[in-house]
Amino acid sequence: MTQASPQAAKSGGLQGVVAVPSDICFIDGVAGRLVYRGYEIADLVDNTSFEETAYLLWHGKLPNAGELKQLRQQLGESSSLPPHVLAVLKSLPAKTQPMDALRTAVSALGAIDPDLERSDPQANLRKAIGLTARFPTIVTAFHRLRNEQEPVAPNPALSIAANFLYMMTGKPADETIVRVLDGALVLHAEHGMNASTFTARVTAATLADMHASVTSATAALKGPLHGGANEAVMQLLLKCGDAETAVQTAKDMLAKGEKVPGFGHRVYRTFDPRATFLRKMSKQLGQAAGNLKWYEMSEKLIPVMKDSLASSGQPRNLNPNVDFFSASAYYTMGIPIDLFTPIFGVARVAGWCAHIMEQHANNRIIRPTDDYNGPFGLKVVPLAERK
Repeated sequence: MTQASPQAAKSGGLQGVVAVPSDICFIDGVAGRLVYRGYEIADLVDNTSFEETAYLLWHGKLPNAGELKQLRQQLGESSSLPPHVLAVLKSLPAKTQPMDALRTAVSALGAIDPDLERSDPQANLRKAIGLTARFPTIVTAFHRLRNEQEPVAPNPALSIAANFLYMMTGKPADETIVRVLDGALVLHAEHGMNASTFTARVTAATLADMHASVTSATAALKGPLHGGANEAVMQLLLKCGDAETAVQTAKDMLAKGEKVPGFGHRVYRTFDPRATFLRKMSKQLGQAAGNLKWYEMSEKLIPVMKDSLASSGQPRNLNPNVDFFSASAYYTMGIPIDLFTPIFGVARVAGWCAHIMEQHANNRIIRPTDDYNGPFGLKVVPLAERK
């Protein structure tokens, strides 16, 4: 295990600190590489489905035809929501944020887990399948309930991507949209020791169960600096309305030192490899819909951000991250903006479960230290004498 330097150990946000050894994901931020279990992300997006990718993350290998058929059957059989979870979703106010509804429902699912106290590989795999199958059902059920519509029951014969779109609208989705969403789920399924995955592993390291660990990860994903950034991208594009206004708005934000959503990444120093594929997907969807407006607006912002100068006079070299083109892609699909982050969760739950299983298999509680900067030598003043 690589040892972090003393300087890295004291850096903000644990940057450069190795938290755990892992066989699941490799990221090269300089070269722009993303690897799941030895497979380059480009190979997986072009040649596998989300279900195959989930199997890879959980088992360390791609499934053969029989194994994939069995997994799809298990996912289909596990996709319906228990009555008490539907009751919880129905009890939430319509104004509840979808990520809060998702977090609450995931926690409620743990109440009926027959193996709640078990964290062995067999029990954890069954839980991973159940959670991955039910995430899209939770998100779409709450979306329909808040719009005074009855939830659509999942179709066990459909894929995760096709089922999400079917349960959201009540109608079978266009095959092009299904393929694009499936590819987006593959891209979002895993990304190393990101904030929500680290949260899941910290929780799992206490020997908390998988439902508790996934609940905490879901809470971490809600934040606008993590999963919520794609919502901010689309809100910016809608506010601007056209490419010229978007370009000027971005320039104004940079001049004020404000962050433009969808650009820059904590790890990547080049084009986020996931953004490369989502860029193609956004264009493909725009062409199919006869509306390239949002894609073209997005393209206009890239040179502005890449060539903008920092206060030092040096180029900022800000590249799009995964959130940038996922925003226009999802919006063109007809997905409501506040469901963008829950879709992230629909994909990332596969990676969370893989990390929880890995943590439980070789566990040591995660307990970093802090760099204390507070005072010493203070003395307690009697209560009556305190100002």
